[in-house]
Parts: sequence; C-alpha cells; structure tokens
Amino acid sequence: METIANYVRELVTLCGIPANAAPYAIHAAMVIVAILLSAAAGLLCRKLIVPIVQKVTARTDAKWDDIVFSKEVLLSASSIVPAIVIWVLLPMTFYEYPTVREVLARLTAIYITVMTVRTIIVIINSLHKLGTGPRTARQQYLYTISSVLKIIIIFIAAIVVIAIIIGKDPSVLLTGLGAASAILMLAFQDTIKGLVAGIRLTSNDMLHIGDWITVPSTEADGTVEDITLTMVRVRNFDNTIVTLTPQTLVDGSFKNWLGMQQREGRKQSRKLYVDFRSITTEEDDNGKPTTNVTRFRRHIEEWLAKHPAVLHDRNILARQAEATQSGCCIEIIFWLRAQDIMDYEHDTSDIIEYIIAAANDYGLRIYQQFPEQ
Repeated sequence: METIANYVRELVTLCGIPANAAPYAIHAAMVIVAILLSAAAGLLCRKLIVPIVQKVTARTDAKWDDIVFSKEVLLSASSIVPAIVIWVLLPMTFYEYPTVREVLARLTAIYITVMTVRTIIVIINSLHKLGTGPRTARQQYLYTISSVLKIIIIFIAAIVVIAIIIGKDPSVLLTGLGAASAILMLAFQDTIKGLVAGIRLTSNDMLHIGDWITVPSTEADGTVEDITLTMVRVRNFDNTIVTLTPQTLVDGSFKNWLGMQQREGRKQSRKLYVDFRSITTEEDDNGKPTTNVTRFRRHIEEWLAKHPAVLHDRNILARQAEATQSGCCIEIIFWLRAQDIMDYEHDTSDIIEYIIAAANDYGLRIYQQFPEQ
C-alpha cells in the first residue's frame, strides 16, 4: 500500500502542481484511488469470485455447501470487501487529517461490523433450508438454538458498535452489563421463557412442523406450520391462522394426532340410548331365549366386521354400557381406515346412520327427548 502512495506522490509532482497545493492534490488523488480500489475489489468479488464458488459447489454431491455458499450469502460477504480496502487505505489517505481519519475509521468499522453480522445471520437462515418437511426433534432443537444465537450475535454487535462510537474497549462495556442483567432479563423474559419451553417441546419430541394438534384452551385445531423461539403458528382446517407461545403448550395440554397419522386407523366410539319399553324377549336361531337388543348388538358387530371402511384386525365391539335416565346405553367401538378428515367424517356418518335405522328392524326405539310444549 505504501507503494501506491509513492506512485500518487510522484504523479502529482510530475503534473507540475504548485508546492502549496500539492498536499491537497495528493489527498484528493488518494481518496479517488481508495474509492476506485474498493469499488474494483467489490466488483471482482461479485462478478468473478462469487460465480466461481457457485460453480465449484454445484459440482459437489453435498447439499450443505450449496446452501452455506449460496448466492445470497456470497453477495452479503462481498459487500464487506470494499470496506476492508477503505480501512487499509485510510491511514495513507488522510495522514495529515487525523480527525477526519478517525471519524471515517469508526464509520468504516461500524459498517464492517454490521455487514459481518448480517452475513452470519444470512448463513444461519440458510442452514434452515437443509431440512425440508416435518422437522425432527434434533432439527427443531438446532432451529431454536440458532434463533437464540442470532439474538446473541445482534446483542454483541450492538455492544461493539457502541464501543466504536464512544471509543471504548467492548470488553469494558460487556463487564459493566452485569448490573443491568436484571433489566435485560426482564426485557427478554418472553424470549427466555420461549427458549426453555421450546427446548422442552423438542427434547421430549412433543411437536414437529406438519403435526396436527388440538389445543383445548385455544381455538387451535389444525396443522403446525412454523415453530420459532416465541411462537407456534397453526393453520386450522378452515384456513384461519392461530399463533401460540411455546409456553402455552408446555403449561397447558394439547393433543398431537401424529400417532394416528403414522398408524393406519382411527378409533371411533359412539353411544346410542334405547327406550327400555322397546326391549323384548325372543328366541335366537337355536331356540334359546334372548332379547331383541342382544340380537341387534350381534348384528352390528357382524355388519361392521364386513364393512370395507372398518379395520377388521382391530377390536369391534357393540356392548351395553351403564344405563342412564335416557335409556339402555349401547356403546359401539370400531376403527376406521380413513385418516383424511373428510373421508373419516363421511364413513362415520354412513355407519352411524345405518345403525340408527337398523334398530327399528329389531323393534328398538332410539331415545329422543322432545321439547316441552
């Protein structure tokens, strides 16, 4: 760099500039040279180095290098290079103007700090693209940690910028923050609670993106679309969006339908109430005494065992449950093949409607409460 300064001085001397104006001409020429070199360095990175790196990563079989060295990451890193060139040339450019040199040096340092943090955040965000589809517990844990890491990086960068502005050592400011830790914990209490709750959710493998969850204490009943440090976004089946805090899920209770989605079959249990006065005694096919409600229960079990929408390798049961003032209770338990909500509801309706209609064939009356006149 000293060679560049010597060339500039010789050029100004050869141009025949008067001695009293030579220092100003040298400073102006050095400023122009610094600007041109920084612009050339940035252009070289964007137009030459970035395409070369992308071509190299495209030829590898690994996926992570395509993401870590993506065009967005490389362009963000390239924006730091011109500032570094300016930083190196500042002592020679404004060697007779220490105040100007100090101000520009601080501004350049702040720019380098901000753009470095931006590049790191872009890299962290790019790493999220490595996992597609529902996240595993480990992926969600890393996602949560990366969110915390971004907050820490931004916090440290803010301390460094403040230290640059006031001309102090950043470590001195970090040491002095001990007294303000209570205030910081109060300001970031939601983030801290979200971090702890998020770790509990992921470490216990309780929640993933793509899971169908139902939260009784809220209106959430749908698919988890995103899980962040302080928010869980759920899209309900009517396409409404519900946002919850991880703390809400940890402190309360919620139902995760993942087990049902991963295994074939959904359990269905329904109860019918039969009027006691419609129950009669009769004889079965072998001439043994029985009742119409017993024959009805056996018919339902045989019919469900042949129904194509019902899983035949699971328990099928039509039993008499505890009677109530509404009548004789018959509980029907079976497993449906359908997991899609529409197919599940249609199959359930078809089966229950047939059972209600079949009761009449056995002389049974289903309990129905009539409104008071």
